[in-house]
Amino acid sequence: MAHLAVGFLTLGLLIPVLAWPLSAPLLVIPVLLSAMIVRLRTVADDQGVTVRKLWGSRTVRWEDIDGLRFHRGSWARARLKSGAELRLPAVTFATLPQLAAVSNGRVPNPYR
Repeated sequence: MAHLAVGFLTLGLLIPVLAWPLSAPLLVIPVLLSAMIVRLRTVADDQGVTVRKLWGSRTVRWEDIDGLRFHRGSWARARLKSGAELRLPAVTFATLPQLAAVSNGRVPNPYR
């Protein structure tokens, strides 16, 4: 569904590009958005959490995570025992039960 929205954005950007060819670099925006849709994600398993960013990824073991923090309307952040924070793409309060199930009880399910 997100790629469909990017497609409509591309169609909308074609109007200024066709009217004024110097605005052609605007078409880079939909390409970056599609790359972000495909690339940004959080993969959790029983060993830990892998965060994939646009360039690169980072894996953190469950033992290194001290807790999770949520902001209204944004992705979760994992507070690490080192004091740093790691943004977890696509992890929201609504997807927390799935993360709790994968973590084998390390993350509590608030809906129980």
